[in-house]
Amino acid sequence: MSADLIITIGETLALGLVLCAIGALLIIAVRRYLLERGGGTVECHLRRGDGDDWRIGLGRYAGDELRWYRIFDLRPRPNMAVSRRGLVVSGRRPPDESERSDLPSDVLVVDCRWPATGRSVELAMGDLELTGFLAWAESSPPGTPTF
Repeated sequence: MSADLIITIGETLALGLVLCAIGALLIIAVRRYLLERGGGTVECHLRRGDGDDWRIGLGRYAGDELRWYRIFDLRPRPNMAVSRRGLVVSGRRPPDESERSDLPSDVLVVDCRWPATGRSVELAMGDLELTGFLAWAESSPPGTPTF
């Protein structure tokens, strides 16, 4: 193989990688636009109860669920659904020292548990988003059982 052919193949591969990266970023931007277009979305971080890492995402209220989508994901489906049914919010707090590098400084962390199933997650969101979340969590149609 000649050196010119190797350079041409390398340039073609590099161009293909750049185009794939641009395509993925475009898909992520369109996905976020479509999620936010319908309203009822909040930016929030989520950490599963098993000590997982904090992940940034968008929460979208849909009836009795807060459907959570990772920001940097190509899937159109939610990564997790936080159900209002049986939900107990056991407290709120500012991020502790170990979380300050993963979370913005202006968020509060709420611990969400479902005693009937033993599931738990933590959500971190701004003050206004948290007020909306707590109002949503406490409200449910009359006659709806909590468990």
